[in-house]
Amino acid sequence: MEETISLRELFTVLRKRLWLIVLITIIAATASGVISFFVLTPVYESKTQILVNQAKNDQQLYNTQTVQTNVQLINTYNDIITSPAILDKVVKELKMDKSAQSLSGQIQVTSAQDSQVAQIVVQDTNAKRATQIANTTASVFQKQVPKLMNVDNVKVLSKATVGESASPIKPQPLLNIAIAVVVGLMVGIGLSFLLEYLDNTLKTEQDIENILDLPVIGVVTNIKDVPKPSNVSRSDVAARVPQRGETYGS
Repeated sequence: MEETISLRELFTVLRKRLWLIVLITIIAATASGVISFFVLTPVYESKTQILVNQAKNDQQLYNTQTVQTNVQLINTYNDIITSPAILDKVVKELKMDKSAQSLSGQIQVTSAQDSQVAQIVVQDTNAKRATQIANTTASVFQKQVPKLMNVDNVKVLSKATVGESASPIKPQPLLNIAIAVVVGLMVGIGLSFLLEYLDNTLKTEQDIENILDLPVIGVVTNIKDVPKPSNVSRSDVAARVPQRGETYGS
C-alpha cells in the first residue's frame, strides 16, 4: 500500500511540474541543435592502409613465426609514424603552418589484432587536407622506413580519396540533440523533485490532513463576484433622506 501511495505522489509531482520538465527539455534540445549546426566546426576523416611484411630472401619461408614478427613490427611502426622524424617531413612537403606535435594529434594509427595491415586515420576540418595528410604520411613513412629500420617491408594498400559528397564525422547533430533531450529530461525531473522537496507550504486540504494529521472542518473560499457599491453622490443621498416630520412619498 505504501508503495502505491509513493508512486502516486511521484506521478503527482511530475504532472504538477510537467511544464518545467518540457521547458528545460526544449531549451536543451534547441541549444544543442544551434551549437551543432552553427557553432561547432565540422571535422572530416580520411584513411589509408599500409601492409607490413618482413624482408625475405629466396631461402626464407613464409611461416607463422614470420607473421608474428610482422605483427610485432606494426607496434613499432605505429610510434614511428607519429614521430617528428616522419611528421616534420609531412609538414614540410605539404607546407603546413603547424608543428609535428600539433599534427600528431590529428593522426591515429590502428591495426586489428594479429593483422599485418595498419590503418592511418587522419581527422581535419577540411576533407581535402585530411586526404592529403593521410596519403603524404603513408608515402613519407614508406620512404623513410629503409633508412630508419634498414628494411624495405612497407607497402601502401589503399590511398585516401575525397568523395564527391564527403560528410563530416562530427559533430553529429541528431545524436547531440537526442543526448540533449535525455539530459534535459533528467535535469527537469530532478529539479521538479528538488523544488517539491524544498516547498514546505500548505496549499490544499489534503496537505493539512497528510502533514498535520488534522481533520479539516471548514474551508474559506475566495469570493470573486462581490457587487460593487453604486456611485451615489452626497447630494443625492441628502435629497433622498427625509427631514424631520417628513415621510417618503410625501
